[in-house]
Amino acid sequence: MKNSIAIVALAFAFVPGLPAYAAEAPPEWAYPVNPPNFVPPPDDGVPRRVPGSTATYSATQLRDRFIAPVWHPNEHPPLPPVVAQGRKPDVFACGFCHRADGPGGPENANLAGQPAPYIVQQMVDFRSGARKTSVAKRNVDLMISLSKPMTDAEIADAAAYFSALKPRAVVKVVETDTVPKTFIMSNHLAALPSGEKEPIGSRIVEVPEPLEQFVNRDTHAQFIAYVPVGSVAKGEALVKTGAGKTVQCTICHGPDLKGLGNMPGIVGRSPSYIVRQLYDLKSGARAGPFSSMMKPVVADLSADDMALIAAYLATQAP
Repeated sequence: MKNSIAIVALAFAFVPGLPAYAAEAPPEWAYPVNPPNFVPPPDDGVPRRVPGSTATYSATQLRDRFIAPVWHPNEHPPLPPVVAQGRKPDVFACGFCHRADGPGGPENANLAGQPAPYIVQQMVDFRSGARKTSVAKRNVDLMISLSKPMTDAEIADAAAYFSALKPRAVVKVVETDTVPKTFIMSNHLAALPSGEKEPIGSRIVEVPEPLEQFVNRDTHAQFIAYVPVGSVAKGEALVKTGAGKTVQCTICHGPDLKGLGNMPGIVGRSPSYIVRQLYDLKSGARAGPFSSMMKPVVADLSADDMALIAAYLATQAP
């Protein structure tokens, strides 16, 4: 498995010195999209295992969108059918992408503990076309497509399940001037096995650590988010005071930023995901009922400001 990942890594390595982007353009580092010729390594027939679990899955099963791997069944309630296997032919298992207990990854949402009405509204927004993305990404396309055949009961079951789960910290933030060179795999970044480094610039570079555990869809997978030196303190000022560019996040998301009423929690989540949502809100790609309240909040934020906010939020307990 590791050799297969290394081959893919070398085939799709980023070029050194990824450029920074102006506020008016989507930050490319936050929207990694698979190259057109991306192909995952073939199934080598070796059963996959993860630490602390007696379960096994084949690579083919781990790529089956109608299977949500359950590695640690004692750590969460039984999955409802729509989360566990979805409904063929076009409603994929929610737990396939978001994992059995909801942490997801840098390429999608961490749903654990989010208010059920908020999750329902996002599915309604995907279905109506109110929620899209500023850069074409296959996982967002999948959400839009599967939201249409999903029944209201299936949406409610998924929302109730994920909302009842306790969120956990899965991201470690590291301030640094240099980062691992990366490649794109399944719409997220991963570190090259070579260990080569490059300047971070104004990016956030968020990668699974270790990659193989995340590829195996283990709910215990962890991530490192590399951010420029000084990001956390600057982000804290924006979050807590607005710094003359926005308003305090606590007004809508609660004093601990873990959610207030039907507003989502925003701490301890993927910073790459947070940046995409802030940018999509500003660009108008997210335009549902909850989104309208955020439009004036993000109006004066640059992409760099968004990265600072996301860096700070990711350091806080969810």
